[in-house]
Amino acid sequence: MATIEKKSWPEQFKLIQSGKKNFDLRLNDFRCNPGDTLVLREWNPKTKRYTGKELKRKVSYVMKTKSLKFWKAGEAQEKGLQVITWK
Repeated sequence: MATIEKKSWPEQFKLIQSGKKNFDLRLNDFRCNPGDTLVLREWNPKTKRYTGKELKRKVSYVMKTKSLKFWKAGEAQEKGLQVITWK
């Protein structure tokens, strides 16, 4: 099991902290697997510094989209993607 540290912008950080947001959408440029610990460190883009706040979340599921063939070529690029969660 790995520990992965990532920046989190204030708006997103607050939503995760409050429990309203229980997912993260990231570029698939690092390894992340169920059981890993994701450490989200609040980043202030105006000051270009970390605020000192952090959240730790245990990864329960990772969905990678590159291999999904749900859309025609270019559709996801044109329209974007949305992530839907439920309780």
